[in-house]
Amino acid sequence: MIQATPQMRILLAVEPVDFRKGIDGLAQVCRAELADDPFSGRVFVFRNRRGTSVKILAYDGQGFWLFQKRLSVGKFRFWPESGSERARVIEAHEFAILLAAGDFEATRAAPPWRRVNVGS
Repeated sequence: MIQATPQMRILLAVEPVDFRKGIDGLAQVCRAELADDPFSGRVFVFRNRRGTSVKILAYDGQGFWLFQKRLSVGKFRFWPESGSERARVIEAHEFAILLAAGDFEATRAAPPWRRVNVGS
């Protein structure tokens, strides 16, 4: 399993991709469709059309990593609706919930940052 850290910059592709694509094909999707640089250090998350599998593309400074998770039963419950955005930035805790086939929009996690009032 991938360890999600708060420092990770994660970009979720909204539209499904052809899962016959490998590293080079997904890097091209990053450039052409998501308008982002695959060498940026971001983690890119893609899903297949049936919603049963995700692929994760990441560059670590030396080379690319390509991960895949296919559910043995069921589908990934959450994925953003296709609309005007091609990609959505998600937080590390949302990424962990997504990989566990959960719906992070249904969880009641604390916001990633909130103002702290110090004495009055």
